[in-house]
Amino acid sequence: MRVFSSVRTKLTALVALTGLVAASLVPLLYITTHDQLIAEADDRVEEAERSFNHEMADAVQDLHLAAGLLASDSDTARALANHDTRTLEKIGQIFHDVYPDIDLLFADRSGLIVAQHGCAKPPSRLDTLADFLPALRGEEIHGVVAHGCEDDPSAPPAIIVARPVVGGGVVVVCLPLHPSYLDHVGGKFGLSLALLSPQTNHVVVKSSDFPLVAAEAPLGGTPRLVEQAGRSFATLRFAPEALTGPRVRYELALGMDVTDLRTVLRRSFAKLLALVVGATAMAVGVGGRLAWRMSHAIRRVSAAAARLKHQEYVHVEPILTGDELEELAMGFNAMVEGLRERDKLRETFGKYMTETLVDHLMSGRVELGGTTLPVTILFSDIRSFTTMSEAMEAHALVALLNEYFTEMVAIVIQEDGVVDKYIGDAIMAVFGAPVPKADDAVRAVRAAVRMRKALLHLNERLVARGVEPLRTGIGIHSGEVVAGNIGSERRMEYTVIGDAVNLASRLESATKDEGADILVSEDTYALVRDSVEARPVRELTVKGRAQPVMTYEVLGLRAT
Repeated sequence: MRVFSSVRTKLTALVALTGLVAASLVPLLYITTHDQLIAEADDRVEEAERSFNHEMADAVQDLHLAAGLLASDSDTARALANHDTRTLEKIGQIFHDVYPDIDLLFADRSGLIVAQHGCAKPPSRLDTLADFLPALRGEEIHGVVAHGCEDDPSAPPAIIVARPVVGGGVVVVCLPLHPSYLDHVGGKFGLSLALLSPQTNHVVVKSSDFPLVAAEAPLGGTPRLVEQAGRSFATLRFAPEALTGPRVRYELALGMDVTDLRTVLRRSFAKLLALVVGATAMAVGVGGRLAWRMSHAIRRVSAAAARLKHQEYVHVEPILTGDELEELAMGFNAMVEGLRERDKLRETFGKYMTETLVDHLMSGRVELGGTTLPVTILFSDIRSFTTMSEAMEAHALVALLNEYFTEMVAIVIQEDGVVDKYIGDAIMAVFGAPVPKADDAVRAVRAAVRMRKALLHLNERLVARGVEPLRTGIGIHSGEVVAGNIGSERRMEYTVIGDAVNLASRLESATKDEGADILVSEDTYALVRDSVEARPVRELTVKGRAQPVMTYEVLGLRAT
């Protein structure tokens, strides 16, 4: 027996030098660059957060100032007492000129809104809003309120300050947190902002360019980097004190675009990587001489393998390298012989069963038993075939069936279905066995629509030959079945059984009574409703099932 030297040893000598350089430097460079990006993003976001909190504190202070001036002004008290709406509107306009973002409500001691400024849908009475009831009792309230000073559930939250007026009544100052306001405030600091409801974790209001992935950031902690539409964002989520109210609390998510920073750091990484690649190239040159002696032999095996992909079963010419390559060539030639025999067997099997089943059987899983699988079952049957067969000669009838089956089965196979069996003039096809796919139901319904169209063309040919046209009914249902090899150790058949099969058969039978070509169950319709045009038919009581089954007639496929 010949002793072969190790090809593995030769290749290890080549790879070790290049791999050592690349493996030691590339991860280090990447980690360093990424850490630098994180650090820079942290600094930017923390500074922006501080600036935003200062901005909000100034806004709240302005609200307190405006509310205090209005509540203590004698003109306000006199106008409220006299229900002088015009005077109150003039006072409101003065303050709105100074603070253009705020809205105002003036309520008398009973809660009636006497005047307002800036509100799109103001309430008629202040006591209809639970958040403002303490103000009518003489208490000052401040904080964030859902829907602000509006009597509109779609209005955004607002920061409010409500103060009792000397002599009776209440003044409410609101700062609505509109998207435009978030755009304005966030734009000062390069931020995209969004208010989140902590109860539902949903975005309540956001600035126009807010990246939705930023809303997924965890509360508190350090900023996190996320990607959206090719851009990088440093994100943070926190609960500012200004967004806490007597009955509700909001969280704020912010995103800062750091794509420019990412680009700069990636350019630096690319330059360092180029140095690594250069060093690796030098190492490859040193190892090239070591690999040259093996390259000629490897090319022979590679050429034979390329021809093998096209089912050209050729042998590798003898390789006399005295190592594993020589063993590889001998093993390759043995494999070619085995594949040649396997293809002969596969070709023979293919004349009797579908390609999917051939793959299943050739894999070696041919034991008795089954597996529960979610599948879609299709039954197709020729209507009034018994009457037709009585009027036709046997050979002509078989020829007609073969012509019909050829058209229909080709469509099933093209849609990756498995023809389970022929039951006289009926076809039972399974989509999803032995390997389930996510779109089994869609492919089954698409196959049914194509079968219906193919039948029209077939009937044109039959009528031209003087043969009565065929009419078919197709029933489809999706559900769990037991799929596997059923029979005996000496004679077995791959098939599917279960209630889903029976129901599909019943639906096919019902097509005649309902005057429909294709009927699908509600289970199938739920899986294909976005892909087909269909109309509800009615609930059918199916023998063997306690609950009725809602059915739908498939009219066609939706345009994609």
